[in-house]
Amino acid sequence: MAHQQQRQQQKQPQAELDEMQHGPFPVEQLQESGIAALDVKKLKDAGLCTVESVAYSPRKELLQIKGISEAKVDKIIEAASKLVPLGFTSASQLHAQRLEIIQITSGSRELDKILEGGIETGSITEIYGEFRSGKTQLCHTLCVTCQLPLDQGGGEGKAMYIDAEGTFRPQRLLQIADRFGLNGADVLENVAYARAYNTDHQSRLLLEAASMMFGVAVVITNQVVAQVDGSAIFAGPQIKPIGGNIMAHASTTRLALRKGRGEERICKVISSPCLAEAEARFQISAEGVTDAKD
Repeated sequence: MAHQQQRQQQKQPQAELDEMQHGPFPVEQLQESGIAALDVKKLKDAGLCTVESVAYSPRKELLQIKGISEAKVDKIIEAASKLVPLGFTSASQLHAQRLEIIQITSGSRELDKILEGGIETGSITEIYGEFRSGKTQLCHTLCVTCQLPLDQGGGEGKAMYIDAEGTFRPQRLLQIADRFGLNGADVLENVAYARAYNTDHQSRLLLEAASMMFGVAVVITNQVVAQVDGSAIFAGPQIKPIGGNIMAHASTTRLALRKGRGEERICKVISSPCLAEAEARFQISAEGVTDAKD
């Protein structure tokens, strides 16, 4: 596959090759820098499926990979560092890379407005909220909208759904697909589903998923717990997402969902490097996430 990609790249104009440098490199590309195919396979088995993930990994983590010696680790780091710039880059180059990001519509224009277009690719969005706040319905909607054409707020792509609670329902996808005029059978075919039964199983599924993830939009849902402390005596218990600072630092954008009246829900941007703190109302219907009706 790597040699096939190399032949295809040689036929492409230089402008297209320059454009490709913005995207992630598959880890197999290290073979062109003299890294053995068996060592590349060991990197993939450890969940390092892109050259970037190898270049950004601490040396001590690479040394823990079974079957890769210290000398090989140094050679791998050197090869990865040549392919991935680890030093300074100009703001204009970074801006050019940001322009390639795709925003996937949530299904609600009001929600898209505070997200500046939708859920963005190349980052992790955490959605948390209490039971029936709309987390699962938003994820079902995104499974469909990511397949829409680019000019309709989609990504012309596919979805991967790892279900930790057994709440995935294919029939919901069919209802949402009908709303957007998509073929239901095609929509279902473009969603890869796996049920995670425990944390170890979930970790294995994530490793498998990592081999297929290149510049994707990652959406994770999180539950909340009541925070009972001294202030709760006067104001009642406050809710907070599970995972504390670890989850907070792992995600790029954090969205909090809460219930409104009836099927109305409210989304608040809690933290984001590029979004202002804001709220939007939306509604849960048979067609998925839609704009709230006044």
